[in-house]
Amino acid sequence: MTGRPTLDAVDRWIGECIRAPDDTDDLRAGSLWASAYLEAADEIEAGLASPSAEYRRRYALPLGLQRVLADDEPHLQSGLALRPHQVDALAGMLAAVIGDFERSQRAEQDELEQPENDAPKLADESAAVVGDSGDDDDDDDTEFGFEDDDEDDAPVELPRIIDSPVARVALAGIDDSDDDDDDDDDDATGEEPIYDPGAIRRYRFKHPTASGKTVAAAAFVDAAKITGVLILTHRRLLVDQFERDLKEQGYAHRIKDPVLGAAKPPLVPPITIETYAWFIKNADRLSRDVYGVILCDEAHTALGDRTSAAIRRLDTPTYIGMTATDQLLQKHVGDVFPAEIADFPLGEAVLTGVVAPLRAVRVPPGTSLKRVRLVGGDYDQQELADALDHDAVNMAASMYYLDMFGQRPGIVYAAGVDHAVRVAAAMRAIGLKAAAVSGRTPPRELAETLAAYERGEVNVLVNAQLLAEGWNAPRATVCMHLAPTASRRVYQQRVGRVMRLHRRKESGVVVDFAEAAAPHTDRTITLHSLLDVDTFQPGALVTPRPPRVRRRWRRLPKALVREAPWVVPVTPDPVRRAQVICDNWKTVAVDRLPLDEQELWAEHAAERAQPKDLEKLARVLVAVPREARMVFFAKCAAENRHRQLRLEALRDLAQSGPGTNLFEQAVRLVERAPTWRQDRQQGSRTLLLALGDGFGEASDHYVSAWAWRLAASSGDAQQRRVITALEGGRDLVRSLSGRSGDAARQQAKAIVAIAEEQPLDVGSALLACIRTVDMGAERVLEDARIRMSADPRALAAALGSNVPLPRGVKRPTRSRVSAAALQGSVLPSSIGALPNEAAHEEPKKRRRRRKRKRTGESPQGEATVEAVDSDAPEATETEAAPAPVEVEAVDDSAPVKPKRGRPRKVQPAADQPVEAPSVESTPTDTVEDAPAKPKRGRPRKVKVEEPVVEPPPAPEVTASGMRRVVIDDEPAGTTFSTDGMNLQRGRGRPRKTKALPKSRRVAPPKPPKTDPAGPAEIPEW
Repeated sequence: MTGRPTLDAVDRWIGECIRAPDDTDDLRAGSLWASAYLEAADEIEAGLASPSAEYRRRYALPLGLQRVLADDEPHLQSGLALRPHQVDALAGMLAAVIGDFERSQRAEQDELEQPENDAPKLADESAAVVGDSGDDDDDDDTEFGFEDDDEDDAPVELPRIIDSPVARVALAGIDDSDDDDDDDDDDATGEEPIYDPGAIRRYRFKHPTASGKTVAAAAFVDAAKITGVLILTHRRLLVDQFERDLKEQGYAHRIKDPVLGAAKPPLVPPITIETYAWFIKNADRLSRDVYGVILCDEAHTALGDRTSAAIRRLDTPTYIGMTATDQLLQKHVGDVFPAEIADFPLGEAVLTGVVAPLRAVRVPPGTSLKRVRLVGGDYDQQELADALDHDAVNMAASMYYLDMFGQRPGIVYAAGVDHAVRVAAAMRAIGLKAAAVSGRTPPRELAETLAAYERGEVNVLVNAQLLAEGWNAPRATVCMHLAPTASRRVYQQRVGRVMRLHRRKESGVVVDFAEAAAPHTDRTITLHSLLDVDTFQPGALVTPRPPRVRRRWRRLPKALVREAPWVVPVTPDPVRRAQVICDNWKTVAVDRLPLDEQELWAEHAAERAQPKDLEKLARVLVAVPREARMVFFAKCAAENRHRQLRLEALRDLAQSGPGTNLFEQAVRLVERAPTWRQDRQQGSRTLLLALGDGFGEASDHYVSAWAWRLAASSGDAQQRRVITALEGGRDLVRSLSGRSGDAARQQAKAIVAIAEEQPLDVGSALLACIRTVDMGAERVLEDARIRMSADPRALAAALGSNVPLPRGVKRPTRSRVSAAALQGSVLPSSIGALPNEAAHEEPKKRRRRRKRKRTGESPQGEATVEAVDSDAPEATETEAAPAPVEVEAVDDSAPVKPKRGRPRKVQPAADQPVEAPSVESTPTDTVEDAPAKPKRGRPRKVKVEEPVVEPPPAPEVTASGMRRVVIDDEPAGTTFSTDGMNLQRGRGRPRKTKALPKSRRVAPPKPPKTDPAGPAEIPEW
């Protein structure tokens, strides 16, 4: 076939698509895709059956990345979808490769110094499709080297190539500013720059531990489908792990042994996994034609001299470094892998739910590490083991783990192999399922131990540094740094072991052996110094809080540790520390702060405190030094917005023994501060009484001066004391007003004489409230004040006693006036009850009365009488009979006002003879006994009971709407009735009822005429 091959034919020959399936744009001249097409077409014309090794090294990765990213949801061969941060790494790599290619192309064009006419030309914007019919067909064919021998041949459709400006992709580590910085560093160190032509093909991306770097590596393997991939890691354990993971993702058929020298490459591009130690020995023997992509896991471990030299020697492949920490001691990953294609911070990884959050707990170290030297950026392991490897320390650490976490799975890092063995033995002695692993552990035993850890047969793995990098155990929850480290890289790799997600893990817990308030400047690295967090709170999340995703079929895991209620700043920046103290003034551990920060807290807390915070503030102030307390009291008394808090703070300040300057500030505050305008008298009283009690470290001169100044501030109270103590005191206080000269001096002397005759409190109050404008009179008064200040403490106490305490708020009380009085009802005395001044008191308990004999039948008239007991025995001479009480007649036509209250029962004297009352002894209808309190305040007309008992009448409804019920179940000879308040069996105290309103008061109808012997009737409510 003559002419250029079609784009589909080129895609079939390469095994990748040059243009994305959904891309319909023409290939732009000078782009990577146009160059891939042109070079593929040249090799096809040259008769190559498959792409050359150079073509594979140059275009395999960008073509494969374009294929992977073309899907709506990029995924691996096994169908595992890639996470967004992994897709970002692939996209960043593709953009970097395209940008580097186009920059190199432009540089090559600039270096060519050829005349414009001799330069090769591509189709311009006017050329539609290469090979189409037109005026420039022959020219176009000549430019591309096409020759149409036969005009009848069908035209070949080729991709459209258009000239346009080349886009520049700015990448970290490639721009001019970074080059300048590198040059400056080289000049500063005095080292000559290393010739490194392959640096343009070395890239890196930074993902936190447990974020899925292995899956990202599998995505790059999937993209490099037409070239071999070499994966390098730093431990043999990780080689097996990588091989297992790649087989699970569907790439088992590509995993092959290394291809060295001139060995025949396999038909399928191989995937080889080896260690950096193997790479150092065999870098020169690797087949450059087979391996076009090299993935460097834990790229920070490839910064050594030997490893980096081997990487620079093998400069033809494309290197991709994967790391979680980009710094190793004094070196940086950018020294070997200059271009950064992606950076996924730990905080963002937690927020998106990619890794588990971290909580921090600090334990005070049992031994000091000040004498342990730093070797190579970390503690000397032998000296560290000598300082930590003690039976008491090991047992204390084991007991702490058991008490805090129980049998929760975790990892403990020890100082050396021997230390790890002893710590594991101590843990097993107290019941923990612990095992020690190290580099000395045989491979089979190591594999069995790690498998037992995954199954739950072992819960704690104690190691020196074996499990710090690359090892994956999602169930690991606790990371204990029993052997602290001064290397940020080592620390980050350690905590990465507990950051993998697990359904039973709420967060990873990191145990640091450091002081709670240790700042980031300490040699020992902590989780807060690693993440540059300003505040430490025991048990709290150090990373951002992850999204809360709740599934109905699974309960959310609970936190392993509980957050403490206090915080402490750990950042070394003074501005950030002050901000932490101000933002968390209620919860900050003030006793753990230095004195200057305690005073800063006191100023801020005194200004923002509220009355509800007094109890907690009292406990805090007890634990802080006296200087901080004084600052708090002074600031609170001056600027707090709550009056009660200002008074309390001033009282505490005065009673804490302040110095002369501080007490002077308090006196000026009470005298002049606008916030004390309404409380000057109480503030003066507080300070005066404090001076009187002996508080305040000052001389007598200062005390007397403060006493008279505070007395002037409380002038109103002092004046009231004079007015109440002296007759004519008001005129005496005003006697110097408007006077001057001799008259003023004479009057002042008279006032002084009166003041000296009075008690100290009255005399000092008089001298304190006198005001004059005459200088002579003022000197007389001042001399008198000096003489009265012989005992300044007593003077201050006397002046302070003249100021009364503020009146409390009087709360309204409920009135005890009865409803009858409020409604204007008739008092009980107006309806025949005995006079009682305590008419509204609760009724007393009724006493049992003896039964009386039956009396004759009362006359049937309009006048009503109360019934008496029908079978009461006759009264003896020793019994006292109550005086008969007249009862007003009740008119049937007019409503009767009910009696309010219960009438008092009159008890007869002991020696008074008792006579039986008779009905004829009163001019009107009388009763034989004192009337009891009627039910619901209504007098009822009840017929006197007869001795003959007859069947009860049928129940009927009264005029008031109540149904009458007949009760006749009492023993023979007695009846149960409330009429007449007779003796009733089984009755307790009568219930107090409410008075009815006037609108509902009706006169009770007359009772029906029944047989006197019949049972009594009571209403049923």
